[in-house]
This record gives sequence, C-alpha cells and structure tokens, in this order.
Amino acid sequence: MLRRWIQIAAVFLSNASWKFPFTRNIYQGELKAVCTPGLNCYSCPAATGACPLGAIQNFMAGVRPSFTPGHPHLGLYVIGFLGFIGSIAGRMPCAWLCPFGLLQELIHKIPSRKFAIPKVLTYGKYVFLALFIFILPLMAVDEFGYGAPWFCKYVCPAGTLEAGIPLMGLKPELREMIGWLFYSKLFWLGVFLLWMVFSKRPFCRTVCPLGAIYSLFNRISVFKMVHHPDRCTRCEACFRDCPMGIKFYEEPNQTDCIRCLKCLNESCKFGAISYSLEGLAPKRTVRVRTTE
Repeated sequence: MLRRWIQIAAVFLSNASWKFPFTRNIYQGELKAVCTPGLNCYSCPAATGACPLGAIQNFMAGVRPSFTPGHPHLGLYVIGFLGFIGSIAGRMPCAWLCPFGLLQELIHKIPSRKFAIPKVLTYGKYVFLALFIFILPLMAVDEFGYGAPWFCKYVCPAGTLEAGIPLMGLKPELREMIGWLFYSKLFWLGVFLLWMVFSKRPFCRTVCPLGAIYSLFNRISVFKMVHHPDRCTRCEACFRDCPMGIKFYEEPNQTDCIRCLKCLNESCKFGAISYSLEGLAPKRTVRVRTTE
C-alpha cells in the first residue's frame, strides 16, 4: 500500500502544472530543466519536469553540430543524473516513481486470462535503447548535422497518451496536421494498452529504454536484494506475485528486478528475502508460517 501511495504522489509531482486548461500550452518554467526519474513525457500539458529519454536523445542529436566549430560542448548532466540514481537504487525508480509503470499495473488488474512474456522479448529494451536513443539520433541527421528524437517521435506510447492526445484537445489547429505518424503511434499505444491487460508490465519488460538503463546498475547498486537459500522453500509465491515475472530465488539482483519489495513484504512467509545497503549487514525480515 505504501508503494502505491508513493507511485500516485510521483504522478502528481511529475505533473503538477494545472494551468494548461486555461493557457492551452505546456509548462515551460525553470523546472523543465530538471529530469524526472520515471518515464513522463516532456510535452504532457501538466508535466513540470523533463523526460530523461527525451533529454538523452536531444543530447545525441546535437553531438555532431557541437563539434563543428571546434569547441565541443557535451551536456552530460542527464547521463550523470541517471547514473547516480542507478548506482544508488538500480531499477527501483521503475517500481516507485514511474507514472507509466503505475498505469501498467492498474490496467493489469482488469480480470482476464493472463499470459507470460517470453524471456527473449525482454532483451528488446536494450535494442530500443541502443538503436532509438543513441544510434539513430546520432547517425540519421539532416543537412545541418542535427538528429531527431527517434524514440519520442516514432515509438513512445507514454508520449502519445500523455501529450499527443491531450494536445489535440487543447489545440484544435493541430488536428489538421494529423497524419500517418500520429495514427501509427495511436496503433502502438492501443497494442500496449491491450497487452497490459494480459501480461505484467509489457512495456517495461520489452521496450522501455529507461528501464534498460537502470537495469544495468542492478548488480552494482548500493541497494541490493538478498536471498537466503537456507530458508527458501522454492514455493514460487514470489514468482507468482512479481510484477516483472522473475524468479527471485534464481538471482536476487537480475536486471529485470524493479525492487518493488512485493516479494519481501507480501509473498515470502519464510524470511528468505531481505535487502542490504552495500557495506552494511543485510536487513532480515523473518516470518514464520504458523499452522493451527
């Protein structure tokens, strides 16, 4: 319950500008220079922070022109920001601070038959990270040497939901510019919304480049999950409850673990799961199953 309230608070803190119904414009204040730790579109009318993925793409898109005059200027703030968060908590922001992650969890509660996501698809997020966040913005450039934010422009369903659709309502003149690109993004948004009903966090697990970045820090972050095999019965309660569909007992800090702590607080009844801060003794939470 605590995590759910923190997720809700993160949604409102990331989207705290509510003047847009009157101004019909997105917020452009000083806070937009600061990135949010979760996936939240810069162009959402209520967004008060920048999306880190968009910021990285803009950085990559401007790398070539920055070297043209012979005075290289590389804005590494965003990479440093994500590196700092990742080195402290790994992929934990995905579980606690990401608005799009909350949406996926809520939609998955719709009653339906549920399906597992094949393991091979979970590597897709690294393909999207490499191709759409780094390679294409850097290599596919215009005559002036500038690239484009490929992931935001062609893929991101969060941007379509949070920015594209609302802006069509706020600015009727934009409706005349609707073309194949907008309809394509609507299609993929629909695909992911439907997929969320049947599978746990499909966007996080198969596509999200931000989750891919954070996942690279899971095994080296200060915060780590700890497995106590002497207490584990392999009952798989943690696996059944895990929003990412992972088997904690096989590897407690695997890349898809978002450190939601659901396995610790709700699933495990034998005290086989705890967490630690690097250099400190693990904090153990021991529960004993009682029988009548």
